[in-house]
Amino acid sequence: MTDTSIPQPPKHTGALANREKRLAYTMLIPTFLIVLGIVLGPLLANFWISFKPVQLADLRSAQTLANERLRPRPEAAGEEVILQYRIRNSSQKEPIQNVVMQDTIPSGLELSLNDERCSLDGQSLTCEFGTIEAAGRFNLEIPAIVEQSYLDAGERPRDNKAVFTGDSDNILTSFEFTLDNFRKIFSSDDFWSVLRVSLYYTVFGTLGALVLGLFAAQILNTAFKGRNVLRGLFLFPYVAPVIAVAFAWVLLLDAGPGGTFNAMLMQMGAVEGPINFLGQRHIPFTILGFTFNFPMALTTVIAFESWRYFPLSFLFILARMQSISSDMYEAAEIDGATPLQQFWYLSLPQLLGILSVLFLLRFIWTFNKFDDIFLLTGGAAGTRTLTVDVYEQAFAVSNLGAGAAVAVVVFAVLLVFALIFFKFSPQDDG
Repeated sequence: MTDTSIPQPPKHTGALANREKRLAYTMLIPTFLIVLGIVLGPLLANFWISFKPVQLADLRSAQTLANERLRPRPEAAGEEVILQYRIRNSSQKEPIQNVVMQDTIPSGLELSLNDERCSLDGQSLTCEFGTIEAAGRFNLEIPAIVEQSYLDAGERPRDNKAVFTGDSDNILTSFEFTLDNFRKIFSSDDFWSVLRVSLYYTVFGTLGALVLGLFAAQILNTAFKGRNVLRGLFLFPYVAPVIAVAFAWVLLLDAGPGGTFNAMLMQMGAVEGPINFLGQRHIPFTILGFTFNFPMALTTVIAFESWRYFPLSFLFILARMQSISSDMYEAAEIDGATPLQQFWYLSLPQLLGILSVLFLLRFIWTFNKFDDIFLLTGGAAGTRTLTVDVYEQAFAVSNLGAGAAVAVVVFAVLLVFALIFFKFSPQDDG
C-alpha cells in the first residue's frame, strides 16, 4: 500500500533549535531594555514618589553651603583680620552628618587657629563640624594676620571655594513609604468633583471628535470637484500649533469688546449681553419649562477639544469607508434604500471596529489632556481636570508626592477603562 500522505518539513529540534532560541532572545534584549527604560522607568518612578511625602524642594539633596570673606578688608601688611565662614544647611528638613570642610588658604595670610574643630597643614585648612541640623547655620571665625605677599598677589579667600563633604538622607531614595498622599486626595471633596469633570470632559470630548469625524468622512467620501483641497483644509485644526489655535479661540470668545463671536451674537439679537464662554462656570438655561445650570466653560472646552481632534477620526474613518465594496450600496439603492438607511444598516456596522479603536485612543488621550484646558481656562470656571490637578499639586502647591498620587489615579482609571473596553469592544470583521 502506497503512502500518499504529504510529507511534513523537518522540525528544528535539539541543539540547533536551542541556539536559535537563545540568539532570538539575545537580539530582543535591546528592545526590552529600551521599553523598560522609556515606558516602565518613568511609570515606576511615579509610583515610587506617590508613596512619599516629598515636596518640590526635596528633589535637591541637602548640601552644605558657605560664604567666606575677610573682615575688615585689609589695606596694609601686619593688619589683624578675621577669616569668616558663614555656613548653612540648604535643607529645611534633613540634617547633614559627618560634615568636613576643606579649603586652601591664600599665601600671605597667617591664621591663628582658635577652634579645636579645625587643623592647618601648610595652606590646607580642614574643619570637622559633625552634624548640621536641618536649616542650621553658624559662623566660623578665624583670626589672621595679613602679610605683604597677600596684598601683592591680589588673591581673595573666596577665589578658592571651600569644599564640603557629608552624609544626608534623601527622601526619594529612602525606603520609608506612606499612604498620606492618597488619604489626602481621596478625603478631599475637590478630588471627586475634579474626577467627575474629567470623566464628563473625556466622554463628551471623545464622542464629539468621533461624531464630527464621522460626518466629515461621510461628506468627503463622495466624489466632487475640489474634494482633495477640502480634505487638506479639514486637517488644519489637528496640525496647527495648539498655542496658536487656543489663542485664536480665546480672542474669538472674549467677553470684552474685542470678542468677535459675542459681537456677532449681539448684532443678530441672539443675546442681550456678552457671554463669558471661558470664564463663567454655569449659565441658567430653560427648556420645556425646566431651568438648569448649563456648564458653559466646560462645554466650550469640550467644543474646542472636539474641533481640534476630529481630523484624526476623519482620516481613519474615511480610509475604512473607501475600503468597503460599493456593490452592496448599489444593490441597496436598487432595492430603494434611502441614504440614511444605507448609512445605518451598511456603513455603520462596517465602521464599528475602527470607531471602537478610535474611541479607545481618543478616550486615553483626552483623559490625559493638559495643554488645551490650561491654555484656554487654566483649570478655572469648573474646568479643572485630573491632569490639571497633577500640575497644581506638584508645582503650584509644590507637593510632588500628592501630584504623583493623582497621576497614579489617572493611570488606574485608564487601566480599568482599557480592560473593560477590550472585554466588551466590538470586533471589526471587515
